[in-house]
Amino acid sequence: MSPSNPKMAAYRFLAEMYDDDYFPDELVKKGEEILVELCLQIEQQKPGSLEELYELTHAATERFNDLQEEFDEQGSEIETAARDCIATDFEAIAQAYGFEDAETEELIATRDW
Repeated sequence: MSPSNPKMAAYRFLAEMYDDDYFPDELVKKGEEILVELCLQIEQQKPGSLEELYELTHAATERFNDLQEEFDEQGSEIETAARDCIATDFEAIAQAYGFEDAETEELIATRDW
């Protein structure tokens, strides 16, 4: 299922990670699924405040935390380029759903990568 938001339906999630052979595509795909599911949750739950949005983004960030182990096992990691890519996508999601005031660092505040 893809997001109904036209910006997110056409968005290429984690593009820089897909374009870099350092990141295994099957793991990047799992990351993409986390972001698509975040979009679907926003569409279903319709958060009315930044705090409600942050609850959803923090849960998605926790899933990326779990995914980090799989990257490590395959000789990769969520490092600087990946962090920037993931953070950019979280920011794009927030903006696409009308949360222009969302702070990128707060969107992913629960990260351990």
